[in-house]
Amino acid sequence: MFQTHPLDLHEIRSTIASSLGRKDLASCARVSQDWNGSFTPPLYKSVVLPQLDLSLGSVERYKHYIKHLTIKRATNGELWTSAEYKVTSSIMANSTLTTLDLSENSIGINGAVALSDALKTNSTLSTLNLYKNSIRVNGAVALSEALKTNSTLTTLNLNYNWIGDNGAVALSEALKANSTLTTLDLQNNSMGDNGTIALSEALKSNSALTTLNLNNNWIENNGAVALSKALKTNSTLTTLDLQNNSIGIYGAIELSEALKTNSTLITLDLCENSIGPSGAMALSTALKTNSTLTTLNLYKNSIRENGAVALSEALKSNSTLTTLDLQGNSIGINGAVALSKALKSNSTLTTLKLNGNTIGDNGAVALSKALKSNSTLTTLKLNGNTIGPNGAEALSETLKSNSTLTTLNMEHNPIGDTGAVALAEALKSNSTLTTLNLGYNSIGDNGFQALSEACSVNLTVTIKGITNMFQTHPLELHEIRSRIASSLGFKDLASCARVSQDWNASFTPPLYNYVVLSKHYLSMESVERNKHLIKHLTIENPTYGKLWAAAKYKVIASIVVNSTLTTLRLFDGSIEENGAVTLSETLKTNSTLTTLDLSRSLIRENGAVALSTALKTNSTLTTLDLKYNSIGENGAVALSKVLKTNSTLTTLGLTNNSIGTYGAVALSESLKTNSTLTTLNLIRNSIGEKGAVALSEALKTNSTLTTLDLNYNSIGPNGAEALSEALKTNSTLTTLNLDANTIGENGAALKTNSTLTTLDLNYNSIGINGAVALSEALKTNSTLTTLNLDGNSIGENGAVALSEALKTNSTLTTLDLTNNSIGINGAVALSEALKTNSTLTTLNLTFNSIRINGAVALSEALKTNSTLTTLNLYANSIGENGAEALSEALKTNSTLTTLNLDANTIGENGAVALSEALKTNLTLTTLDLMGNSIGDNGAVALSEALKINSTLTTLNLGYNSIGKNGAQALSEALNTNSTLITLDLSRNSIEESGAVALSTALKTNSTLTTLDMGCNLIGDNGAQALSEACSVNLTVTIKGVVLHRLSTP
Repeated sequence: MFQTHPLDLHEIRSTIASSLGRKDLASCARVSQDWNGSFTPPLYKSVVLPQLDLSLGSVERYKHYIKHLTIKRATNGELWTSAEYKVTSSIMANSTLTTLDLSENSIGINGAVALSDALKTNSTLSTLNLYKNSIRVNGAVALSEALKTNSTLTTLNLNYNWIGDNGAVALSEALKANSTLTTLDLQNNSMGDNGTIALSEALKSNSALTTLNLNNNWIENNGAVALSKALKTNSTLTTLDLQNNSIGIYGAIELSEALKTNSTLITLDLCENSIGPSGAMALSTALKTNSTLTTLNLYKNSIRENGAVALSEALKSNSTLTTLDLQGNSIGINGAVALSKALKSNSTLTTLKLNGNTIGDNGAVALSKALKSNSTLTTLKLNGNTIGPNGAEALSETLKSNSTLTTLNMEHNPIGDTGAVALAEALKSNSTLTTLNLGYNSIGDNGFQALSEACSVNLTVTIKGITNMFQTHPLELHEIRSRIASSLGFKDLASCARVSQDWNASFTPPLYNYVVLSKHYLSMESVERNKHLIKHLTIENPTYGKLWAAAKYKVIASIVVNSTLTTLRLFDGSIEENGAVTLSETLKTNSTLTTLDLSRSLIRENGAVALSTALKTNSTLTTLDLKYNSIGENGAVALSKVLKTNSTLTTLGLTNNSIGTYGAVALSESLKTNSTLTTLNLIRNSIGEKGAVALSEALKTNSTLTTLDLNYNSIGPNGAEALSEALKTNSTLTTLNLDANTIGENGAALKTNSTLTTLDLNYNSIGINGAVALSEALKTNSTLTTLNLDGNSIGENGAVALSEALKTNSTLTTLDLTNNSIGINGAVALSEALKTNSTLTTLNLTFNSIRINGAVALSEALKTNSTLTTLNLYANSIGENGAEALSEALKTNSTLTTLNLDANTIGENGAVALSEALKTNLTLTTLDLMGNSIGDNGAVALSEALKINSTLTTLNLGYNSIGKNGAQALSEALNTNSTLITLDLSRNSIEESGAVALSTALKTNSTLTTLDMGCNLIGDNGAQALSEACSVNLTVTIKGVVLHRLSTP
């Protein structure tokens, strides 16, 4: 079944040349020009035995053409005879081979010895994979001797070879002399403490090794102690994998001590050891000072509640950890609550895995609260945590406002229909979640139905673990109607409709604007048959078999060839290179498609090249999104070439494609001549400072690009400096996103730029000096309207500098200083600026510890300021005195419409003060007092204000210990209030009587549209009362309670 490989063809041609009397291929080529290309063999990068049906002898003869060789366990007899050892050694003796993969070949000790001899003289091999080859101790000893002199090998995989302690000792001796090996994989090698101690000694002097994998060995505390000592002096190791060993508390404590001073390790995997709560506590202490570790895996370590609490404390100050795995640790509710508190202030963690921790509903509620303010977490895993409907409802509320979470796993949790319905509601408005896993959650028909409806609105999320939840799609109904018409003797639907007017609407199919495969239970063939009815088509990676067989490529090509389709989205479709090539051919002639989204489709370099070719002739496509496709630098180069001539594409998305510096340079060249592209997204592409410099040069002459997103690209200070220079002359760019680029102190370019309106510098460590530079620029800049500086450690001095600028700046309308530790003095300075500034409308000071005095200062400013409409003081510890000061300001302020005082411990006295202000204030429409412990007395005071106030539309009182008395008072207010439309009373202590009182008010109130009663233990009678109210009041939606709308009398 194998085709002839080019190497064998080359051998055949050589034989023909010889029979013609020619000495070599070149002379034969001169006689037969038609064969010229065939007689010039390329360097064959990758050869795989036996997949290519080549003989080892053929490979040996043409070894000088091969760079990467993989020999799999062969079907042509026992591979590793003594003769074959010699052949393999001969193959290594060439100047081209860089990679040799001999995985699972049972080469044994003799094979390792033969390879070792070859390595002593070989000068090109960089990667050697000997996984599962039974080389044992003697084989490891032989390879170690070779490593002492070899100067090219960088990666050595000895996984599953039973080398034991003695083999590890031999390798450690080699590491003391070797200066090139960077990656050593010693998993599954029966290595104990002695082998680990030897390796640790080597690490003290070795300056090349960056990755060491000791997974699944027999390492105990003594081995861990030895590694700890090595880490205190080693300055190159970045990844250490100790998963599934026998390291206990003492070993963890010693590793923690090392982390306090080590400045290179970024990944530490202690999965499936036994460090316990004390080990976790020790690690948490280290995390408070360590500034390099980004990934910590503590899966199944029995750290329990106390360990989680300790780690949570560390997360409050740690600024580098991005991934934390605490699965299977029995942290319980309190552990989850502690982590939640940490997430409110932590600004770096992106992935948190909490599977199998029995956090329950309360733990889920606590995490939900944190996610409302956290802006960095993208992945949260909560599988197997006994989370029920209440926990799901809490998470649902969070999803309505959270804009960063992309993946939420909730498998094996009894959320039921109620939880599914709540999540479905959230999905209708959430626009960032892409993956939701709800497998094994006891979801019934109602849950299926709700999720199905949500999916018809939300076109970005993929729900996993749910089957048979989708109803018949209109296109399928259209086909059914066609068959009915035919059975009645009519040729088409139109003639049938003329006879049966009642069916007219059914028989006149609309143009189906949005069809989604995998969300709508449709076959590809059905879509193809009805392609002329579709404008926007989305095909996601399906659950019904492998989609992209060759036949399916043709179907897609057929669908694209129609006169109605304008949008095609194949994200997560895994169409791969072949699918992209087929699609590209169709695009060459298509004249209607304007938007093509191939996100996460694995098209790689060849797919990008094919699309580039299509873009040379296509004249309608305006938007192309290729994020997460691994197109690499060559794919970017191909797209760059076509951008030089293409005159229709306006938006190009290349997020996370590893285009690197070279790809960015190529795109920069095209931007110098391209005159149509307005939006370019290069998030997470490792373009570095050189890439940023190249793009900067292009921006000096480009006159069309308006939005450039370079978030997470490590452009550094030099890259930022280059962009700054470009902004001095560029006259079209309006939005520049540079999140998480470690640009440091820069901002002078804004002094001369006259077009940029939005600058996003979140998490860039600009510090005080950076803030000072920006403030100087703002004094003269006249175009910037939005400046985001979240998480930049500008401190009070940075805030003071920006305040000075605000006194004269007349264009900035939005300033976000979240999580910058500006403190009281920073708040005082900003307050002084607000007294004279007349343009700023939104100020976000979340997590800044401004405390009482800061709130008092801002209150004074609000008494005279006439432009600020939104003020966010979330989590600033302003207390009741701060709330009282703000209340006084609200009595005279006439512009503020939104005030967020969430999590400020204002208490009942603070609520009473604010209530007095609400009685006279005529502008505030939104007040958020969640998590302030205002109690019943605070709720009663606010109720009195609501009887008089005529402007407040949204009031958030969740998490405030409000009981039945507070609910009764609020109910009385609802009887007369005619403006409030949203009231959040979730997570309080409102019991049955409180719910009954509220239900009575709802029967007469005609303005409230949303009431959140989640997590309130109102009981069956309370739920029944609210259900009856909903049967009378048809406008209100009650969240967090399972209701049954009753028939009206």
